[in-house]
Amino acid sequence: MSSIATTLLHLTDLPIGTLTLVASDTALTGVEFGRSEYAELEQVPNDLLLEAAHQISEYFAGKRQIFDLPIAPQGTEFQRRVWQGLCDIPFGETRSYGDLAAAIGNPKAARAVGMANNRNPIAIVIPCHRVIGADGAMVGYGGGLNIKQALLRLEGVLD
Repeated sequence: MSSIATTLLHLTDLPIGTLTLVASDTALTGVEFGRSEYAELEQVPNDLLLEAAHQISEYFAGKRQIFDLPIAPQGTEFQRRVWQGLCDIPFGETRSYGDLAAAIGNPKAARAVGMANNRNPIAIVIPCHRVIGADGAMVGYGGGLNIKQALLRLEGVLD
């Protein structure tokens, strides 16, 4: 959890279960699967969290393909480059770890890209679910492969 996070909001009743949104006053800093309890965070959502909740609900309703939210993922410079690369993968498309490594200018870093992908703090908004194995296989996902498959089905990638 980032030290700049100040408030959180639990989204329930989503097709994939519950998400916890975490934000500062200026940016979304986390989207986590399940219900997280941070005793030190205020649980009264700010305007940014309400907008994030609205956009995520639109995404699950099939009415939004691109998120328009200020985000502030906390990580290393390399991780942030990978996460930006993830944001460049269009809705309804997938890339392999190798494809993503090449796209960020480091074609031999597929494993490191996989590790950065695994540490993505803002799931769905930073679409790490769009990364698959080189052979097209569904591989690791923080929310579980069933959620990854549900997200890719929503985007029309899977039947």
